[in-house]
Amino acid sequence: MRYRTWILVAAGLFVTGMVLGLAVPDDTGDFFAGDLSVLEELARFLKPFQLSTAVFIFLKNTSALVFSFILSPLLCLVPILALTVNGGLISFVSVTIIEQESVGLLLAGLLPHGIFELPALIIGEAAALSFGAMAITALVSKKRRSQLSPNLKQNIKYMALAFALLLPAAIIETYITPLFLR
Repeated sequence: MRYRTWILVAAGLFVTGMVLGLAVPDDTGDFFAGDLSVLEELARFLKPFQLSTAVFIFLKNTSALVFSFILSPLLCLVPILALTVNGGLISFVSVTIIEQESVGLLLAGLLPHGIFELPALIIGEAAALSFGAMAITALVSKKRRSQLSPNLKQNIKYMALAFALLLPAAIIETYITPLFLR
């Protein structure tokens, strides 16, 4: 399958997650209360306008993509979950922010860095899906095994592109997005 197709599959999984996130019942917020307290604790450590925050965000996002890529040969489950859960979480949180605050606040919080971060997620997870599918195919088809190494090399290039997009995303999330949230 061509990489362009994998991009469409990844984007479709992300959108599916967004739709599922919209279908989450309103009382589910209580379920995430423990997670929110962890995020609040993390927010005390990660202050805007600090280099350590940008480095943390970049390393967290790149390590998530690497983890997904490495585990993708396990039936592509990790990339599928990463895309659908991230899509679902974004839509769930977006609805909450719109209900409690405004669309403007949502856009101010997402758009500046999301312009880079969301394409990076889709590009990186598409590479993970492509590699995972090829690894699975190579296990069952001797004819396709010779294609595994070129597929890996090509997908590493796509992962590098995703990492390159995550760098400005982390910088913008640390230094510019907070300016819009004031």
